[in-house]
Amino acid sequence: MPSPAPPTELLPWERAVVLLSCVLSALGSGLLVATHALWPDLRSRARRLLLFLSLTDLLSAASYFYGVLQDFAGSSWDCVLQGALSTFANTSSFFWTVAIALYLYLSIVRAARGPSTDHLLWAFHLVSWGVPLAITVAAVSLKKIGYDASDVSVGWCWINLEAEDRVLWMLLTGKLWEMLAYVLLPLLYLLVRKHINRAHQALSEYRPIWEGRQLQRGSSAMADKKLILIPLIFICLRVWSTVRFVLTLCGSPAVQSPVLVVLHGIGNTFQGGANCIMFVLCTRAVRTRLFSLFCCRCYSRPSTQNPPGAPAPPRKRESQESGLIPEVPST
Repeated sequence: MPSPAPPTELLPWERAVVLLSCVLSALGSGLLVATHALWPDLRSRARRLLLFLSLTDLLSAASYFYGVLQDFAGSSWDCVLQGALSTFANTSSFFWTVAIALYLYLSIVRAARGPSTDHLLWAFHLVSWGVPLAITVAAVSLKKIGYDASDVSVGWCWINLEAEDRVLWMLLTGKLWEMLAYVLLPLLYLLVRKHINRAHQALSEYRPIWEGRQLQRGSSAMADKKLILIPLIFICLRVWSTVRFVLTLCGSPAVQSPVLVVLHGIGNTFQGGANCIMFVLCTRAVRTRLFSLFCCRCYSRPSTQNPPGAPAPPRKRESQESGLIPEVPST
Protein backbone atom coordinates (compact mmCIF):
# COMPACT_ATOMS: atom_id res chain seq x y z
CA MET A 1 0.00 0.00 0.00
CA PRO A 2 1.41 3.44 -0.92
CA SER A 3 2.35 5.88 1.82
CA PRO A 4 -0.70 7.69 3.24
CA ALA A 5 -1.95 10.67 1.26
CA PRO A 6 -2.57 14.06 2.89
CA PRO A 7 -5.63 14.09 5.16
CA THR A 8 -8.99 14.44 3.45
CA GLU A 9 -10.43 17.77 4.55
CA LEU A 10 -14.04 17.46 5.65
CA LEU A 11 -15.95 20.55 4.48
CA PRO A 12 -18.65 22.05 6.72
CA TRP A 13 -21.50 21.12 4.36
CA GLU A 14 -20.20 17.56 4.11
CA ARG A 15 -20.07 17.30 7.88
CA ALA A 16 -23.61 18.68 8.15
CA VAL A 17 -24.99 16.13 5.67
CA VAL A 18 -23.35 13.18 7.38
CA LEU A 19 -24.42 14.38 10.83
CA LEU A 20 -28.00 14.66 9.57
CA SER A 21 -27.75 11.14 8.19
CA CYS A 22 -26.55 9.89 11.60
CA VAL A 23 -29.47 11.58 13.37
CA LEU A 24 -32.04 10.19 10.93
CA SER A 25 -30.55 6.71 11.19
CA ALA A 26 -30.58 6.83 14.99
CA LEU A 27 -34.21 8.01 15.00
CA GLY A 28 -35.17 5.33 12.51
CA SER A 29 -33.44 2.59 14.49
CA GLY A 30 -35.04 3.85 17.68
CA LEU A 31 -38.47 3.79 16.06
CA LEU A 32 -37.95 0.20 14.94
CA VAL A 33 -36.99 -0.76 18.47
CA ALA A 34 -40.03 1.10 19.84
CA THR A 35 -42.46 -0.69 17.54
CA HIS A 36 -40.99 -4.01 18.63
CA ALA A 37 -41.50 -3.07 22.29
CA LEU A 38 -45.00 -1.63 21.86
CA TRP A 39 -46.69 -4.43 19.92
CA PRO A 40 -45.83 -8.01 20.98
CA ASP A 41 -47.92 -9.55 18.19
CA LEU A 42 -45.41 -8.22 15.66
CA ARG A 43 -42.50 -10.06 17.25
CA SER A 44 -41.92 -12.76 14.68
CA ARG A 45 -38.44 -14.22 14.61
CA ALA A 46 -37.62 -12.43 11.39
CA ARG A 47 -38.52 -9.08 12.96
CA ARG A 48 -36.54 -10.06 16.05
CA LEU A 49 -33.48 -10.36 13.82
CA LEU A 50 -34.32 -6.93 12.46
CA LEU A 51 -34.39 -5.68 16.06
CA PHE A 52 -30.81 -6.79 16.63
CA LEU A 53 -29.76 -5.23 13.34
CA SER A 54 -31.44 -1.99 14.44
CA LEU A 55 -29.53 -2.03 17.73
CA THR A 56 -26.21 -2.30 15.91
CA ASP A 57 -27.27 0.47 13.52
CA LEU A 58 -28.23 2.65 16.49
CA LEU A 59 -24.83 2.18 18.13
CA SER A 60 -23.10 2.70 14.79
CA ALA A 61 -24.97 5.95 14.11
CA ALA A 62 -24.19 7.29 17.60
CA SER A 63 -20.47 6.51 17.37
CA TYR A 64 -20.22 7.92 13.85
CA PHE A 65 -22.05 11.07 14.95
CA TYR A 66 -19.46 11.69 17.66
CA GLY A 67 -16.60 11.01 15.27
CA VAL A 68 -17.91 13.33 12.54
CA LEU A 69 -18.69 16.02 15.11
CA GLN A 70 -15.18 15.87 16.55
CA ASP A 71 -13.37 15.49 13.20
CA PHE A 72 -10.31 14.04 14.89
CA ALA A 73 -6.80 15.19 14.00
CA GLY A 74 -4.91 12.48 15.90
CA SER A 75 -5.21 9.21 17.80
CA SER A 76 -6.60 10.57 21.08
CA TRP A 77 -8.29 8.35 23.68
CA ASP A 78 -11.78 9.30 22.50
CA CYS A 79 -10.72 8.65 18.91
CA VAL A 80 -9.75 5.09 19.88
CA LEU A 81 -12.96 4.63 21.88
CA GLN A 82 -15.14 5.90 19.05
CA GLY A 83 -13.24 3.79 16.53
CA ALA A 84 -13.69 0.68 18.67
CA LEU A 85 -17.43 1.23 19.10
CA SER A 86 -18.03 1.91 15.41
CA THR A 87 -15.84 -1.05 14.41
CA PHE A 88 -17.82 -3.41 16.64
CA ALA A 89 -21.22 -2.03 15.55
CA ASN A 90 -20.31 -1.90 11.88
CA THR A 91 -18.93 -5.45 11.78
CA SER A 92 -21.86 -6.78 13.80
CA SER A 93 -24.22 -5.12 11.33
CA PHE A 94 -22.57 -7.07 8.50
CA PHE A 95 -23.10 -10.35 10.34
CA TRP A 96 -26.71 -9.62 11.29
CA THR A 97 -27.53 -8.62 7.70
CA VAL A 98 -26.18 -11.93 6.43
CA ALA A 99 -27.95 -13.74 9.29
CA ILE A 100 -31.30 -12.26 8.20
CA ALA A 101 -30.77 -13.36 4.61
CA LEU A 102 -29.69 -16.83 5.75
CA TYR A 103 -32.70 -17.13 8.05
CA LEU A 104 -35.05 -16.19 5.22
CA TYR A 105 -33.41 -18.73 2.95
CA LEU A 106 -33.69 -21.53 5.51
CA SER A 107 -37.25 -20.59 6.54
CA ILE A 108 -38.69 -20.08 3.06
CA VAL A 109 -36.65 -22.36 0.82
CA ARG A 110 -35.68 -25.11 3.27
CA ALA A 111 -38.82 -24.72 5.42
CA ALA A 112 -36.78 -24.91 8.63
CA ARG A 113 -38.85 -24.73 11.79
CA GLY A 114 -39.06 -25.89 15.40
CA PRO A 115 -35.97 -26.59 17.53
CA SER A 116 -33.63 -26.26 14.57
CA THR A 117 -34.47 -22.58 14.23
CA ASP A 118 -33.89 -22.08 17.97
CA HIS A 119 -30.39 -23.46 17.61
CA LEU A 120 -29.90 -21.32 14.54
CA LEU A 121 -30.80 -18.15 16.44
CA TRP A 122 -28.31 -19.01 19.17
CA ALA A 123 -25.66 -19.49 16.51
CA PHE A 124 -26.54 -16.10 15.02
CA HIS A 125 -26.06 -14.47 18.42
CA LEU A 126 -22.76 -16.24 19.03
CA VAL A 127 -21.31 -15.26 15.65
CA SER A 128 -22.86 -11.82 15.15
CA TRP A 129 -21.88 -10.54 18.60
CA GLY A 130 -18.87 -12.72 19.43
CA VAL A 131 -16.77 -12.41 16.27
CA PRO A 132 -17.00 -8.57 16.04
CA LEU A 133 -16.24 -8.29 19.77
CA ALA A 134 -13.17 -10.53 19.48
CA ILE A 135 -11.88 -8.61 16.45
CA THR A 136 -12.44 -5.24 18.12
CA VAL A 137 -10.73 -6.29 21.38
CA ALA A 138 -7.75 -7.60 19.40
CA ALA A 139 -7.51 -4.40 17.34
CA VAL A 140 -7.62 -2.18 20.44
CA SER A 141 -5.14 -4.35 22.36
CA LEU A 142 -2.66 -4.23 19.48
CA LYS A 143 -3.21 -0.47 19.07
CA LYS A 144 -4.43 -0.74 15.49
CA ILE A 145 -7.41 1.62 15.90
CA GLY A 146 -6.70 5.31 15.59
CA TYR A 147 -6.52 8.28 13.25
CA ASP A 148 -7.08 7.46 9.57
CA ALA A 149 -6.99 10.95 7.99
CA SER A 150 -10.58 10.45 6.72
CA ASP A 151 -9.24 8.59 3.67
CA VAL A 152 -11.15 5.45 4.62
CA SER A 153 -13.74 7.23 6.76
CA VAL A 154 -15.61 10.55 6.91
CA GLY A 155 -14.28 12.24 10.02
CA TRP A 156 -14.47 9.27 12.37
CA CYS A 157 -11.57 7.05 13.49
CA TRP A 158 -10.96 3.54 12.25
CA ILE A 159 -7.62 1.83 11.51
CA ASN A 160 -4.51 3.90 12.14
CA LEU A 161 -2.88 4.63 8.79
CA GLU A 162 0.54 4.58 10.45
CA ALA A 163 0.23 0.86 11.19
CA GLU A 164 2.41 -1.23 8.90
CA ASP A 165 -0.21 -3.97 8.57
CA ARG A 166 -3.10 -1.51 8.21
CA VAL A 167 -4.50 -3.25 5.10
CA LEU A 168 -4.81 -6.55 6.97
CA TRP A 169 -6.63 -4.88 9.85
CA MET A 170 -8.89 -2.92 7.53
CA LEU A 171 -9.94 -6.25 6.07
CA LEU A 172 -10.40 -7.93 9.45
CA THR A 173 -12.34 -5.04 11.00
CA GLY A 174 -14.83 -4.61 8.20
CA LYS A 175 -13.85 -4.82 4.57
CA LEU A 176 -13.42 -8.59 4.40
CA TRP A 177 -16.90 -9.18 5.84
CA GLU A 178 -18.34 -6.38 3.72
CA MET A 179 -17.04 -7.93 0.49
CA LEU A 180 -18.17 -11.40 1.53
CA ALA A 181 -21.62 -9.95 2.12
CA TYR A 182 -21.61 -8.58 -1.43
CA VAL A 183 -21.36 -12.20 -2.63
CA LEU A 184 -23.50 -14.04 -0.07
CA LEU A 185 -26.44 -11.65 0.08
CA PRO A 186 -27.28 -11.57 -3.65
CA LEU A 187 -26.84 -15.36 -3.82
CA LEU A 188 -29.26 -15.99 -0.95
CA TYR A 189 -31.61 -13.32 -2.29
CA LEU A 190 -31.72 -14.91 -5.74
CA LEU A 191 -32.37 -18.37 -4.28
CA VAL A 192 -35.25 -17.02 -2.20
CA ARG A 193 -36.73 -15.15 -5.16
CA LYS A 194 -36.40 -18.23 -7.35
CA HIS A 195 -38.30 -20.28 -4.81
CA ILE A 196 -41.00 -17.63 -4.41
CA ASN A 197 -41.50 -17.37 -8.16
CA ARG A 198 -41.93 -21.14 -8.38
CA ALA A 199 -44.35 -21.41 -5.46
CA HIS A 200 -46.16 -18.06 -5.51
CA GLN A 201 -49.55 -19.78 -5.52
CA ALA A 202 -48.77 -21.94 -2.48
CA LEU A 203 -48.79 -19.22 0.18
CA SER A 204 -48.79 -21.75 2.98
CA GLU A 205 -45.16 -22.52 2.18
CA TYR A 206 -44.17 -19.13 3.52
CA ARG A 207 -45.75 -19.54 6.95
CA PRO A 208 -42.73 -21.05 8.75
CA ILE A 209 -41.41 -17.50 9.16
CA TRP A 210 -44.55 -16.69 11.21
CA GLU A 211 -43.66 -19.33 13.83
CA GLY A 212 -47.20 -20.69 13.57
CA ARG A 213 -48.68 -17.56 15.18
CA GLN A 214 -51.74 -15.82 13.89
CA LEU A 215 -49.91 -12.60 13.05
CA GLN A 216 -51.45 -9.76 11.16
CA ARG A 217 -50.86 -10.16 7.47
CA GLY A 218 -50.85 -6.40 7.00
CA SER A 219 -47.83 -5.95 9.26
CA SER A 220 -45.66 -8.93 10.16
CA ALA A 221 -46.18 -11.01 7.03
CA MET A 222 -45.52 -8.13 4.68
CA ALA A 223 -42.58 -6.96 6.77
CA ASP A 224 -41.07 -10.45 6.71
CA LYS A 225 -41.27 -10.45 2.92
CA LYS A 226 -39.70 -7.01 2.83
CA LEU A 227 -36.74 -8.37 4.79
CA ILE A 228 -35.60 -9.79 1.45
CA LEU A 229 -34.83 -6.23 0.37
CA ILE A 230 -32.33 -5.68 3.19
CA PRO A 231 -29.41 -7.07 1.13
CA LEU A 232 -30.20 -4.65 -1.69
CA ILE A 233 -30.28 -1.71 0.69
CA PHE A 234 -27.05 -2.91 2.26
CA ILE A 235 -25.20 -3.07 -1.07
CA CYS A 236 -26.49 0.27 -2.33
CA LEU A 237 -25.39 2.01 0.86
CA ARG A 238 -22.08 0.25 1.50
CA VAL A 239 -20.59 0.20 -1.99
CA TRP A 240 -19.23 3.76 -1.67
CA SER A 241 -17.16 2.77 1.34
CA THR A 242 -15.63 -0.06 -0.69
CA VAL A 243 -14.90 2.29 -3.59
CA ARG A 244 -12.97 4.69 -1.33
CA PHE A 245 -11.13 1.77 0.25
CA VAL A 246 -9.93 0.57 -3.16
CA LEU A 247 -8.96 4.11 -4.16
CA THR A 248 -6.98 4.45 -0.94
CA LEU A 249 -5.11 1.21 -1.70
CA CYS A 250 -4.30 2.56 -5.16
CA GLY A 251 -3.19 5.94 -3.79
CA SER A 252 -5.67 7.73 -6.05
CA PRO A 253 -6.48 11.39 -5.30
CA ALA A 254 -10.10 10.63 -6.24
CA VAL A 255 -10.54 9.32 -2.69
CA GLN A 256 -10.93 12.96 -1.61
CA SER A 257 -13.76 13.68 -4.07
CA PRO A 258 -16.55 15.53 -2.21
CA VAL A 259 -19.21 13.40 -3.91
CA LEU A 260 -17.58 10.15 -2.82
CA VAL A 261 -16.97 11.49 0.68
CA VAL A 262 -20.66 12.39 1.13
CA LEU A 263 -21.91 9.12 -0.39
CA HIS A 264 -19.53 7.21 1.86
CA GLY A 265 -20.73 9.13 4.91
CA ILE A 266 -24.40 8.59 4.13
CA GLY A 267 -23.90 4.96 3.16
CA ASN A 268 -22.15 4.04 6.40
CA THR A 269 -24.61 5.85 8.66
CA PHE A 270 -28.08 5.62 7.09
CA GLN A 271 -28.91 1.91 7.12
CA GLY A 272 -31.06 2.33 10.22
CA GLY A 273 -33.02 5.09 8.52
CA ALA A 274 -33.49 3.04 5.37
CA ASN A 275 -34.77 0.05 7.35
CA CYS A 276 -37.19 2.33 9.19
CA ILE A 277 -38.59 3.69 5.94
CA MET A 278 -39.20 0.18 4.62
CA PHE A 279 -40.41 -1.61 7.76
CA VAL A 280 -42.28 1.22 9.51
CA LEU A 281 -43.27 4.01 7.16
CA CYS A 282 -43.90 1.74 4.17
CA THR A 283 -45.59 -1.02 6.17
CA ARG A 284 -49.28 -0.19 6.32
CA ALA A 285 -50.23 -1.92 9.55
CA VAL A 286 -47.29 -0.51 11.53
CA ARG A 287 -47.85 2.93 10.03
CA THR A 288 -51.55 2.75 10.95
CA ARG A 289 -50.75 1.82 14.53
CA LEU A 290 -48.30 4.69 14.88
CA PHE A 291 -50.84 7.10 13.39
CA SER A 292 -53.53 5.79 15.71
CA LEU A 293 -51.24 6.14 18.74
CA PHE A 294 -50.33 9.69 17.76
CA CYS A 295 -53.94 10.66 17.14
CA CYS A 296 -55.04 9.19 20.48
CA ARG A 297 -52.56 11.41 22.29
CA CYS A 298 -53.48 14.46 20.25
CA TYR A 299 -57.23 14.07 20.85
CA SER A 300 -56.76 13.33 24.55
CA ARG A 301 -54.92 16.60 25.23
CA PRO A 302 -57.79 19.09 24.73
CA SER A 303 -59.93 17.38 27.38
CA THR A 304 -62.61 20.06 27.60
CA GLN A 305 -65.49 19.05 29.81
CA ASN A 306 -69.07 20.24 29.42
CA PRO A 307 -70.11 22.92 31.92
CA PRO A 308 -72.62 21.87 34.60
CA GLY A 309 -76.13 21.67 33.24
CA ALA A 310 -75.03 21.57 29.62
CA PRO A 311 -76.65 18.85 27.51
CA ALA A 312 -74.54 15.87 26.62
CA PRO A 313 -73.52 15.62 22.97
CA PRO A 314 -75.55 13.26 20.82
CA ARG A 315 -74.32 9.67 20.54
CA LYS A 316 -74.23 9.92 16.76
CA ARG A 317 -71.62 12.66 16.90
CA GLU A 318 -69.60 10.64 19.44
CA SER A 319 -69.51 7.66 17.13
CA GLN A 320 -68.47 9.87 14.24
CA GLU A 321 -65.58 11.32 16.24
CA SER A 322 -64.42 7.88 17.35
CA GLY A 323 -64.23 6.94 13.69
CA LEU A 324 -61.55 9.56 13.17
CA ILE A 325 -59.06 7.13 14.69
CA PRO A 326 -59.22 3.99 12.57
CA GLU A 327 -58.89 0.63 14.24
CA VAL A 328 -55.94 -1.46 13.24
CA PRO A 329 -57.20 -4.11 10.84
CA SER A 330 -56.83 -7.68 11.98
CA THR A 331 -55.84 -8.91 8.56
